[in-house]
Amino acid sequence: MEKIVEQGILYDFYGELLTEHQRKIYEAVVYNDLSLSEIAEEAGISRQGVHDLIKRCNIILQDCEDKLHLVEKFGKTKEKVIKISQLAKAVDKDAMSLTKEATDNLEKISLLAAEIIEEL
Repeated sequence: MEKIVEQGILYDFYGELLTEHQRKIYEAVVYNDLSLSEIAEEAGISRQGVHDLIKRCNIILQDCEDKLHLVEKFGKTKEKVIKISQLAKAVDKDAMSLTKEATDNLEKISLLAAEIIEEL
């Protein structure tokens, strides 16, 4: 299961770099969970051809990540924004001694962090 999730994430980031044919076959495997035989029959190619195409796509997508590190950066950014949100909420709980402006700014930080997390 973990491999499928990883493939899906890589595809989400770099799938547009594949050809239309590659995307169609790759989506059938990763998102639709079709067997190689089912895809081969539908695409009019051999089962081995589907297997080879999926293997090539995995290599292409992984090579893109190895060069660009977008998935890695995305994960780190998401973790940092979650931490910012948690810290802002923790300070907000102790807000008795804070000024109104400081309390308002903490609320704005929490809202912005939540928006960023939602967009990620």
